[in-house]
Amino acid sequence: QVQLVESGGGLVQAGGSLRLSCAVSGRIHWPYEAWFRQTPGKEREFVAGIARNGLGTLYKDSVKGRFTISRDDARTTIYLLMATLEPEDTAVYYCAVGRAGTTRANDYDYWGQGTRVTVSS
Repeated sequence: QVQLVESGGGLVQAGGSLRLSCAVSGRIHWPYEAWFRQTPGKEREFVAGIARNGLGTLYKDSVKGRFTISRDDARTTIYLLMATLEPEDTAVYYCAVGRAGTTRANDYDYWGQGTRVTVSS
């Protein structure tokens, strides 16, 4: 059984940093991992993605240069380092595993429960 468990969310002031972690367990055959985020009344949106072989990353335009996605060598944890945070980054952040390196939430089969990030101005 595949499980994804996020942690690291919290309250931070604008300009600050947070590092989210996603612990991955179970046998995963899909090659792509990503972070999404969602705010009330809006669809879940892609934030960043990384291939499980470590080759290639993809970012939402508004987070390029501020966020960095990475994974540990044991392939058990996905990280999202978020710097220079803005109030607009406030959301529940989810990690996900999917079959292809796309930005569509429907292409991802496994999801964590989410961790809340609140950025105060």
